[in-house]
Amino acid sequence: MSDPARAVRAARQAVALFEPERGLLAVEGGDRLRWLDGMISADVSALAPGPRRSGAYALFLTPKGRIVADLHVLQLGDSLWLDLAAEAATAVLERLEGYVVADDVTLRDLSTDWGRLCVEGPSAVDVLARAGAEAVVELAPGAWSRVRVGETELLLAAYGWSGEPGFQLFAARGAVAALRQTLRQVGARYGLVEGDLAALEILRVEAGIPKLGAELDEQVLPAEAGLTEVAICFDKGCYVGQEIVARLDARGRVQHRLVGLRFESIAEAGQSLRAQEREVGEVTSACLSPHVGPIGLGYVRRDFAEPGTLLEAEVGPVRVSALPFVAPETP
Repeated sequence: MSDPARAVRAARQAVALFEPERGLLAVEGGDRLRWLDGMISADVSALAPGPRRSGAYALFLTPKGRIVADLHVLQLGDSLWLDLAAEAATAVLERLEGYVVADDVTLRDLSTDWGRLCVEGPSAVDVLARAGAEAVVELAPGAWSRVRVGETELLLAAYGWSGEPGFQLFAARGAVAALRQTLRQVGARYGLVEGDLAALEILRVEAGIPKLGAELDEQVLPAEAGLTEVAICFDKGCYVGQEIVARLDARGRVQHRLVGLRFESIAEAGQSLRAQEREVGEVTSACLSPHVGPIGLGYVRRDFAEPGTLLEAEVGPVRVSALPFVAPETP
């Protein structure tokens, strides 16, 4: 396994391979579409199997409009998959089961049945296409397609966590080793580097993407995390937390906002942010980027969220930064 900085550079300039830790839930039964549409913020009824509209990013909220989990929903035809943080899968499953009353809906945890690799970087499409997954060129963001890579049948979905072109590869757990070997062989000519979770975390922070357990929890509203435009459908019917989300959107502003933070030395999550000795926010994630140095994400009060604002933390001066820290090589 390569060092994090090398894998981060590869993901920005060429291609990198990761094995993320994620959970996977399935929603099945005759009422699955109507029921799930009333649970999460994406327009589930508008999804259809195929390379164009078969997946979406979404939020599962509390009745008060705060974030239980963020997830990717995939429309597989006879079932719907929910891809989410591994540590949240059990709790989300239990909470969703509490909403199943007289509905023909069955929920299953598939986390141990399916393995996962992800490919991120400007050359990700080239690597996957050369490995046999030619359908990758037709995939719209968030959508999926069944493909073959080497001898492995898998489900390929178009999303990632670096801001660069990213793809999730879902395969039977026992097939992951062979899939990894095929991607290594094909990717060698493109400069593929294997990275670990530390490298994937740096890429996420560079891209300014919030994460459950760091920037996202049941104290956070979607608008505070900057997720209203990417995760909320305002043209669908009611779902859990919808009334609060709509009210905040009409109001047009929230008291706290997620921002980028530039440090003079590496900070730690949980450190407070101050202005004139007054606490105005908190660091939620921090890392050492090989591209821009010590950076992080955090929440600050609205009056201090303008890029360029100077704050103080335990590690010294902190400058509020626009996101992302690193623009993708490929739009």
